[in-house]
Amino acid sequence: MKRLFKGVGLAATVLLVCSSGAIAQSTPAASSASADTSKQNLAQEIKMLRKDVRAEKSRIMGEAMGLDAEQAKKFWPIYKDYDKQLTKLNDVRLGNITAYAQNYNNMSENKADEIVNGAISYHKKRIDLLGNTYDKVRAALGAPLAARFVQVESQLLNLIDLQIASNLPLIWGPEKSTGKQ
Repeated sequence: MKRLFKGVGLAATVLLVCSSGAIAQSTPAASSASADTSKQNLAQEIKMLRKDVRAEKSRIMGEAMGLDAEQAKKFWPIYKDYDKQLTKLNDVRLGNITAYAQNYNNMSENKADEIVNGAISYHKKRIDLLGNTYDKVRAALGAPLAARFVQVESQLLNLIDLQIASNLPLIWGPEKSTGKQ
């Protein structure tokens, strides 16, 4: 099973590093046009990397599920709908990570609260989506295959979450202003 997950972590790390690291950087001397071009290039890179992560997840899911042709005909439309909805949720997550990066050096009470509540909301919606998709897969293929779907998808999501979390710096606390760390 470990070999199935090769590549997803790297792609998630690259996605995060490209998105939050570049967004957080600011170059005062850069012109507005140059900054706009950089943002457009970054947005294109993020879009391509996210597409690659989704493709790799689908490949892993296909290998792990081990479906015959009849099962696959039922499963893949459900999975594609799930992936489409997850992509929309991940757009919100990316916006939240972007807000974190943009406000990292000057995090206010309100912004920190907003970002944390956004992250909590994202995770609640994602688990609801996974549960609803489990119900659909169970209705189409039975509980054992639906459970396998949830197991594999949860492992993939956990790997991606770990990659993202390990690359985000901890938020500054009161020690920033006092010099204690």
